[in-house]
Amino acid sequence: MAKFELKLPKMGESVAEATITSWLKDVGDTIDMDDPVLEIATDKVDSEVPSEVEGVLVERLFNVDDVVQVGQVLAIIEIEGDDDATTESNEEASVEVEEKENEVIEQIEQSITKAKETVTAVVSSGNRFYSPLVKNIAKAEGISQADLDGIAGTGKDGRVTKNDILDYIQNRENTQQSVTPKVETPVASAKIIEKPKAETPVVVSSGEDEIIEMTRMGKLIAHHMVESVQKSAHVQSFIEADVTKIWNWRKKVKDSFMKREGENLTFTPIFMEAIAKALRDFPMMNISLQGDTIIKKKNINIGMAAALPDGNLIVPVIKNADQLNLVGMTKQVNDLANRARIGKLKPDDTQDGTYTVTNVGTFGSIMGTPIINQPQVGILALGAIRKVPAVIETPEGDFIGIRYKMFLSHSYDHRVVNGALGGQFVKAVADYLEAWDVNREI
Repeated sequence: MAKFELKLPKMGESVAEATITSWLKDVGDTIDMDDPVLEIATDKVDSEVPSEVEGVLVERLFNVDDVVQVGQVLAIIEIEGDDDATTESNEEASVEVEEKENEVIEQIEQSITKAKETVTAVVSSGNRFYSPLVKNIAKAEGISQADLDGIAGTGKDGRVTKNDILDYIQNRENTQQSVTPKVETPVASAKIIEKPKAETPVVVSSGEDEIIEMTRMGKLIAHHMVESVQKSAHVQSFIEADVTKIWNWRKKVKDSFMKREGENLTFTPIFMEAIAKALRDFPMMNISLQGDTIIKKKNINIGMAAALPDGNLIVPVIKNADQLNLVGMTKQVNDLANRARIGKLKPDDTQDGTYTVTNVGTFGSIMGTPIINQPQVGILALGAIRKVPAVIETPEGDFIGIRYKMFLSHSYDHRVVNGALGGQFVKAVADYLEAWDVNREI
């Protein structure tokens, strides 16, 4: 019998570690090829780690809530065969892990080179190992080596996790805000009247209140939203689009589309197609900001906010959206939405977005002011489609008719996107929707 090392696989660009949330197999269990062995969570998505071999689980090397680096051995599986074959397989895996580590190291070095801060970069010292993610956060927040070494880690062997350093940053900010400098007066006889300090209100619960602990993902989302509002200068532009042509066209073709493609044709892929075209027309909306440097993205990857059963949101990404036809866009939208609902998204499904769309109309809202998904510079909210009376212009004169209309709400980062660009972009989306070809074949 031989032994196979099950390692934490690569999980997309910039993901270097994951937290074990549960083990799905116990020691002694028989495992088939592609059977999920454990569940992990990153700061982007929850996922399963499947087995690459058939065998018996003989050892689990980590516990629930441990933080594991990409390439680390998670478990040992006993398989049929000799040790030489297994060693060769593990050596190939080691080479793959080494390549990933080199890639991560290269990304970190590039980030440090571009950084404008004067803070000295932190390093692992002694028995204190810091993941690339923790180092990047320390660099961005100006945390010194001494301060980082003083943080009590809750990970394996006292390792500092992402949550540890984020808690430290939050506590540091609270401490700074609570310190009030003492002001000396040169007038000896003056009586100093101290102004009462503002205190953070304490929420007191009664015996009938229900205390609910925020989920891990809920905490991450909350931090991400607050960070975005503090970082970007949010401004909004609104426009109303007449989508009567789209409404009537979809009603005419949706049944035949379902019969032919086996897919439900919703409004979302139609909207995504128009947004992808507008991003191609206005490439300066398809950017990100790093310090004082603008990064103009080559690919148009549209994030699609999707609601999860627990009420949280996740943003799977449609890669190269401008290169998809309507059939391909529909299949991508339906696949990502379905896998998001059942928790089957892979980490790579949420990576590399360049612009985000959220459909607030799903919940009946006619418009919204969404928060930018960092490090992007824009996000578009799609309002509910409503049947409303409207003035219709014709060569014979104006008259009142019933039209299907919706509001598009565009939030953008005013540090790099001015009002003209932000308004022109959302106007282009509306123009594409209103110019829909009612005779279009798919």
